[in-house]
Amino acid sequence: MGRVLCISNQKGGVGKTTTAINLAASLAAAERKTLLIDLDPQGNAGSGLGIDKTQLQGSVYDALIDGQPLAEVLLPTELRFLDVVPATSDLTGAEVELVNMEHRELRLKQALEPLKRKYDYILIDCPPSLGLLTLNALAAADAVLIPLQTEYYAMEGLAQLMSTVELVQQQLNPKLTLEGIVLTMFDPRANISHQVSDEVRRVFPQLVFNTVVPRNVRLAESPSFGKPVLLYDIRSKGCEAYLGVARELLRREKARLKKGAPAPHASAR
Repeated sequence: MGRVLCISNQKGGVGKTTTAINLAASLAAAERKTLLIDLDPQGNAGSGLGIDKTQLQGSVYDALIDGQPLAEVLLPTELRFLDVVPATSDLTGAEVELVNMEHRELRLKQALEPLKRKYDYILIDCPPSLGLLTLNALAAADAVLIPLQTEYYAMEGLAQLMSTVELVQQQLNPKLTLEGIVLTMFDPRANISHQVSDEVRRVFPQLVFNTVVPRNVRLAESPSFGKPVLLYDIRSKGCEAYLGVARELLRREKARLKKGAPAPHASAR
């Protein structure tokens, strides 16, 4: 079964979608069959992979609200091992429409079940809030990956997200774990970046990835060209960082398997 990772932080502007796109691309480059689900009404994960939202015949909204199979709305990307389920602005109304639905927090989990054997990794890009869309992602996920901007209010938002994860574990998804924390937008010239990094590593020594994602012009430019940084500038520091995050993720997976956890499986493409 594919491993489902929810990429979440209720604070906006922390590199969440950038992490979703570029980690998915890096896993695909390692020939892990990967699906990226855009659960943010802004739809930036899809457009960052070259998807034209004006030409879509379906989106994640149709799967959540109308029950359309996700397999019918997913699209290929330029990378052989990467597919994406796009989002449109229709998703903005999904929070309201889900309220009166039966099993409203489990709609995404149910939609994902037929696809879990087809992918090694399924990544979910969450909106920057803790509403019903994010709850659906947390209920469907095996683990949460938290991008954390190395700036002033980072720890405050992290504490709130940790509390939400605990509530989801208690009420919706007891198997949910914390995959880790990826430090993003790191500026080696700024004292605050070093202070936040040191503090997060002190409080969560086992969770923080060794790889740090720096502020990087090429990384910031690549979405406007509809490409992950891997296809935009493979030699950039941003690309090197996300390849490093992917390698760490794969090493963690290998370590889990050695301890007896079931191996993820995906059919050959």
